[in-house]
Amino acid sequence: MTTRIFNFSAGPAVLPKPVLEEAQRDLIALPGVGMSILEISHRSKPFEDILNTAIANIRELAGIPSHYKILMLQGGASLQFSMVPMNLLGAGATADYIDTGSWAGKAIKEARKVGAVHVAATTKSDNYSRIPAPGEQRLTPGAAYVHMTSNNTIEGTGWKSLPETGSAPLVSDASSDIFSRPIAVEKHGLIYAGAQKNLGPSGVTLVVIREDLLERSQATLPTMLNYKVHAENDSLYNTPNTFGIYILGLTMKWLRALGGLRAIAATNERKAAKLYGEIDRGGFYRGTAQKESRSLMNITFRLPDEELEKLFVKESTAAGLDGLKGHRSVGGMRASLYNAFPEEGVDALVEFMREFERKRG
Repeated sequence: MTTRIFNFSAGPAVLPKPVLEEAQRDLIALPGVGMSILEISHRSKPFEDILNTAIANIRELAGIPSHYKILMLQGGASLQFSMVPMNLLGAGATADYIDTGSWAGKAIKEARKVGAVHVAATTKSDNYSRIPAPGEQRLTPGAAYVHMTSNNTIEGTGWKSLPETGSAPLVSDASSDIFSRPIAVEKHGLIYAGAQKNLGPSGVTLVVIREDLLERSQATLPTMLNYKVHAENDSLYNTPNTFGIYILGLTMKWLRALGGLRAIAATNERKAAKLYGEIDRGGFYRGTAQKESRSLMNITFRLPDEELEKLFVKESTAAGLDGLKGHRSVGGMRASLYNAFPEEGVDALVEFMREFERKRG
């Protein structure tokens, strides 16, 4: 198959076509280098330029202040579930976690292996169909940090504004909505994200950390799990994912060319509005997230029964609409509309939904 289909997968997810075309063109030999990105040393001047350019574009795109370090690590957000408490949760301190879904739950589980954790708010009783209201949060005085998950990939919910955390640093797992809209970096102590949804391919993890927090990283930590070590070595303590960083850099260049985060936010809002409009049009489709908490990245919905859902997945896949089956833990449908997902794919899905309802409704 050489024709690209519409990829609604939650991750690894769709990449910008211009990025894939540039990578394809230069895969055998980078211009002026004579070797593939897959072959050059991570200590070489060409790769240092690739890394530094990617970091500079990230800093400019998100308006990241100079007193924040930008790290390119490995292990995905799942490793950050452990690294965050290992580096930031000191002896005798408590970390607050806001429980909004499956990934937040996994972060809580890992943090409890390191130290004291307090669940400051949870919407588990509502099947994680919404984000907690400000009045529901019960923060620990003097907490080491407050952890949130900015977008809940499985449940289809997302934060519309940041929680108030007082003097405690805000830590955000932004894996599934990072750079989908402007982000108030200065209100965070640390932001982390797996690259495979909005930034690039799997295998790269972006960490943005305020420099003063690096002093919490103790020398007794395993070296590869120490933020301070990675910061002091400019993400080159060990061999990084050179190809992944290269693709991430191309994606950042593509995002800048589109007009940056405000421009992509307007596109993302328009794409999501089209699909939510179809879900809400009648009673055949039903959104699972409460309207005030709906995600722009991961749109979840159900059909009248599971047999219809199985048929929907089968027929949509045959129609070139791939990856619409919901996560195995919740079922239903999920359409992931990350930055690189084309608007014509949303139009195609809406048209398919209308025809499916006409035949099956």
